[in-house]
Order: sequence, then structure tokens, then C-alpha cells
Amino acid sequence: MYGEVGVFGMGLLGGSVALGLRERFLARTVHAFDLDASALEAALAMGAADVVHSSLGPWVSGLDLGILAVPVRALESLARSLAPHARPGSRWLDIGSVKGPVVAALEPLLPGFVGTHPMAGRETPGMQNAYAGLLQSAVWVVTPTERTAPADLEAVAGLITALGAFPVTLDAARHDRLVARVSHVPWVLATALNLWIADDPDRERLLFLAAGGFRDLTRVASGSPAMSRDMVLENRTEVRAALVDLAAVVRRLADALDDPQALLSAAEDAKRTRDALPIVRRSMLPRVFDVVVAIPDRPMELATLLGVLGRAGLNVRDVEVLKIRETGGEAIRLGFSDAETQDAARAALAEAGYRSR
Repeated sequence: MYGEVGVFGMGLLGGSVALGLRERFLARTVHAFDLDASALEAALAMGAADVVHSSLGPWVSGLDLGILAVPVRALESLARSLAPHARPGSRWLDIGSVKGPVVAALEPLLPGFVGTHPMAGRETPGMQNAYAGLLQSAVWVVTPTERTAPADLEAVAGLITALGAFPVTLDAARHDRLVARVSHVPWVLATALNLWIADDPDRERLLFLAAGGFRDLTRVASGSPAMSRDMVLENRTEVRAALVDLAAVVRRLADALDDPQALLSAAEDAKRTRDALPIVRRSMLPRVFDVVVAIPDRPMELATLLGVLGRAGLNVRDVEVLKIRETGGEAIRLGFSDAETQDAARAALAEAGYRSR
């Protein structure tokens, strides 16, 4: 799709985008820029870049596409440094988690600029944790303005699709309001819960008693503190508004502690909303028909299992290790494109002696 592409910022997202570009042959040459030498070394070692740079210069003018993947608060400064080198006709996009102020600042500086935000991530930051699959089937928000050229918007949507994600167009202001509620406030809450435990005189016992629910609820606090701080600060107006709304809900729940029926009703509403999350997600993704297979814990067993399916002419779309036990084998989830292939896979596996559901 492009000749020369530059990825500026080789962290988790920037590195994953670069790996996606390389693995899917979407660029002739991928240039990686970062001030951290270890990030550049990892980019080369992991095959995320063809060329690495620790400073800006004439090489920038040769880019057909530039992808800005630095922390949100550094985007405008980087764009101002890039602007003198960006040639007319090139395209630029950012992947920051805040769009309103970023788009307003960067659009006048860079040619063909389009603001974007891939809704993907994990709690372990850094280039060393990047992988192209992070973007697979992710919702990737695009926030064009009245100044965005249709050709630039089409090109960005095409790139996102080619990387395996789903482009979704939103107004920048609406993006920031929605993301404050589903991404930024959850980080604030996870941080608050951990601080609440840390300040308790029974901290050690509380940590020992913390079960999976607490760990799941506070997982996002394990991400990069600086990057999380920056995204919240840049979206502070919407985050404050969301926290006010949330405080009202918490007060309502506190009042319901004296009303069993009201608390049950709230819990049922919450369960319906939570249980609907996979339905919303899957409605945007191709349906996958799963088969879970029990396999012995021994060398080459997964290769043997996949060989059974390959000899039957059956294509596996997804593979996941669901459970690893100390003894007794593993459970593997296999995803297929349709029910017919799913049934054929179960039959082939049963004939080979595998148990599945």
C-alpha cells in the first residue's frame, strides 16, 4: 500500500502497528523512530522495522506515510518538529487516545493528517510486548474533520482494514466523551482501588485475600503510569464530567444498601449490561465457530492435532490455549469459519481419538 512508512514511537502500540505493516507486506520499508535506543534495538530484533532512527532529519521527507505513536502529551511537539520535513502529498495519522485537542493541534501542521485511535492495548507496555495480533479485530476509531480530504480518509480506513482492524468514524468530541467512560475513568477507578488498599492498615492481609475479581477490576493500573496520566490529563474535562455521573451512581448504590429489592434491581441491570458486552463485540466481528479439544501434555501434540485437521482439508481460523494444568494435559480452543467446518473438525478429531466439545 505504501513505499516508505515511518512509525514514530516504538512502544506497545507503535511496535504492534510496525509489526503489522511488516507481516502483512503493507510497506516497502518501515522506518522506526524513538529516542530510546533499547526500543530501537528491540524493533530490529523483533523484525518490526527495516531502518531505525534516533533523530529527525531529511529521511522524514521521503516518507509516504507517517504514524505518530508517542504519548499523547508529546504529539504536538513531535508534529511541530516533523512539519518542516513532511513533504506535500504524504499522509500522517496519530494513534493517541485523546482526539479533540490532538486533531485541532496536528491537522494544521501535517499534510493529509487524520486523527485515529485503535481501541487496543494490554497492561504490559513497551516494544518488547508488541505483537501484530494486538490489532486483529480491534475497533479503530477515525475522527475526520471538515478539512479532511475524502481520499485521505479512504486511505486511512483502507490501511486500518488491511491491518486486520475495523475502522469506525466518530466526531472527535464524541470520541473523547465515550472513551472517558469506557477507558479513562476505569483507569482512575483502578488506581483509586489500589491506593485505597495500599493505605489500609491491613494492607498485607487485604492483598493476600484479593481474588480474581479484584485483580480483573484493577488490571489496567498495571500499565504505564506516565502514559495513563497523560491520556487522563489531556481528556480531563470529559473525565471530570464522567466521574460526576459515576459518583451519582455510587451514591444511589449506597442508598440501596438499605433496600434489598433496589439493590437486586441494580445488580440485575448491571449483569444485563455486562453480559451484553460480548454480543456487542461479536456483532462487529466475523462469527467464529469454536471447538474445545482436550489434548495430552506431550511434545508435538498440538502439531499432531493440527495435522489431523490439515489432512482433512479443514482450515483453522483461531487457536488458543484455554487451560494449562500441572498434569493431565491441556485444553485447546479451535475456531472455524462456519458450522459445517466445525462439525467436520469434530468428526475428524473424534476419529483420531480426541475428545472435544
